Amino acid sequence: MTSADESTDVIVVGAGLAGLVAACEVLDSGQRVTVVEQEPAASLGGQAWWSFGGIFLVDSPEQRRMRVKDSLDLARQDWFGSAGFDRDEDYWPKQWAEAYLQFAAGEKRAWLHERGVRFFPVVGWAERGGYTANGHGNSVPRFHITWGTGPGVLAPFVARFEAAAAAGRARVLHRHRVDELVTEGSRVTGVRGGVLEPSPVARGESSSREVVGEFALSAGAVIVTSGGIGGNHDLVREMWPARHGTAPATLLSGVPAHVDGRMLGITERAGARLVNTDRMWHYTEGITNFDPVWPQHGIRILPGPSSLWLDATGARLPVPLFPGFDTLGTLEHILRTGYDYSWFVLTQAIIEKEFALSGSEQNPDLTGKDLRLLAQRIRPGAPGPVEAFKERGVDFVVADTLPELLHGMSRLEPDGPLDPALVTREVFARDREIANTFTKDAQITAVRGARRYLGDRLIRAAKPHRLLDPKAGPLIAVKLHILTRKSLGGIETDLDGRALSPDGQPIEGLFAAGEASGFGGGGMHGYRALEGTFLGGCLFSGRQAGRAAARSV
Repeated sequence: MTSADESTDVIVVGAGLAGLVAACEVLDSGQRVTVVEQEPAASLGGQAWWSFGGIFLVDSPEQRRMRVKDSLDLARQDWFGSAGFDRDEDYWPKQWAEAYLQFAAGEKRAWLHERGVRFFPVVGWAERGGYTANGHGNSVPRFHITWGTGPGVLAPFVARFEAAAAAGRARVLHRHRVDELVTEGSRVTGVRGGVLEPSPVARGESSSREVVGEFALSAGAVIVTSGGIGGNHDLVREMWPARHGTAPATLLSGVPAHVDGRMLGITERAGARLVNTDRMWHYTEGITNFDPVWPQHGIRILPGPSSLWLDATGARLPVPLFPGFDTLGTLEHILRTGYDYSWFVLTQAIIEKEFALSGSEQNPDLTGKDLRLLAQRIRPGAPGPVEAFKERGVDFVVADTLPELLHGMSRLEPDGPLDPALVTREVFARDREIANTFTKDAQITAVRGARRYLGDRLIRAAKPHRLLDPKAGPLIAVKLHILTRKSLGGIETDLDGRALSPDGQPIEGLFAAGEASGFGGGGMHGYRALEGTFLGGCLFSGRQAGRAAARSV
């Protein structure tokens, strides 16, 4: 039993990116900090370590070098048009959204640059929308890829924390699972929980939940940065919004199993208010990892705009549900079909130019800052990780002819509703539209428009061609699954990250940041996100909560 009298200035619950940023802000104020984390030391950094490292910036030097004209006003138009705030509970999320936009258009890049974070020069264009100017989507490319991916974002905060730990001002207690926030009157004064047995598992692998002891710690402030619910499929289904249709019977996990949402209920029991818990962000381009780290481990394809997207029957998805345009709109449409999977049909020429896989481990060139390996992205052939999935992944079909491809697709889902005649009709119709430089096919128009952006032309959008052009082959089909990822709602907080009670008053001594707080306020993204905003949300909310918690003690 760790002594209940053992105290620190600030306790941070969760050793992910938001927690480490908050801890570093506490340290920079001169206070002491203790981070408690249920996972082993191997998983320091949490989900951020696995990420692609995308950062949302507005009017950056990288954008300007790529001839992209961006502004705070344009970013605000895109953010609020995507968020669709429409609830009383959106008061604080809207304040957080505005504050975050100011940060992304202001000091965010310089703040990261001071800490050694650098960016890949080509800015990605995610969530393109495809509706009107006031609707969902990024009007311009804003997805800045960190040089070093997720580990590169984490590195300066890990280094700062470890230096403070060596000086005796910080510590992290791994295998300490918080089961209760301790309160005295109306104030949170500490945490109590179980000590889990040592676990030798590698980063991301499921660890033992065997309790071998107890602990209690007191502090002047507690910051909850425990993440979301994506690894807990039961909780995902419990909170699943009716507007997305029936929750999928089959889900892949885009996050480790320890992303379980436990601390949300624990924080609520301490008096905090949870809001917008039915807002979620799950991907529709998930593929089964042939070399899984955690249970039901899926990887997301980061697609360029050219693949033909079909539902389970073989019908083409409607405008503007093209690859990379509207994640949740696509999710809702797919689930309305009564099935929880869909298909990409493409060519070798498309996969070589347009397929990337999300995650640090799937991008060894960017993660390892390897220029020689990076150069392979502009040479013929698919990137090595993509080619490995094409050859070894259970969701891929490769064939020289369309009948052979259809046979392989039917073999993957023998009891499915796939109609080969319908697929054939969709492929031939789409290919006829390639004959002219003008077309009524909105996707082909979008591809040609994308290629006017230098970044897409270089590495993300293949030259339009017929799918049945033998020079572009072989043909490829990919079965796509729903992949859990992020919670967009959570603990309601004010702009200092103070957790709020149901009557709207701050709970003394209790703060929240990161995904646990919907990245700020209980849901600063609203219903939809613009991508590159999750790591940034952890950075900003962790910074806000860490500074405010330090001032409070």
